[in-house]
Amino acid sequence: MFLTQDKALFANQVSERTLCGALMLHIHDIISHDRRFAGYHADVEYNRNKGAVKTMCKTIKGPCYETIPINCDLIVHSRGENIRQDNLIALEMKKSSATRARKDKDRERIIALTKDSFDDVWSFDGKTLPEHVCRYVLGVYYEINYSRKSILIEYYCKGCFDKAQTIDLHAVY
Repeated sequence: MFLTQDKALFANQVSERTLCGALMLHIHDIISHDRRFAGYHADVEYNRNKGAVKTMCKTIKGPCYETIPINCDLIVHSRGENIRQDNLIALEMKKSSATRARKDKDRERIIALTKDSFDDVWSFDGKTLPEHVCRYVLGVYYEINYSRKSILIEYYCKGCFDKAQTIDLHAVY
């Protein structure tokens, strides 16, 4: 639906933020009509965790880590209401013209967000959310190549790359 109903956005080569907003509306429509997703929300650039800024930890060396704020392009989550499974989908969107460093940073964020714990130590107790954000069921890296009219989509689960696919937009517009 996103690719066909919003094809003018792709034809006009709009920004990632505009595309994420349009995609969020489609996801919202889908999850609001499916009881399995009752209590979940699709949000663009949501950055809160238990009222504070969402953070994740990045390992520097050995047991040392750095706490960094995160602001994911698009997420599907319960806004902290469903302790058992707060986070469902984290999506980072990039244009193919972005630098390799920026693309890799987004991939690293998706890997960290889909891990079962930020430090491989925290375990889910069913009662509290972790201090740092993790446990997204699915991570998605979404790269738009306007010149080739294609989209690269990479899927991540449990902190690991799962699979990739390329969508040819020539068939869409």
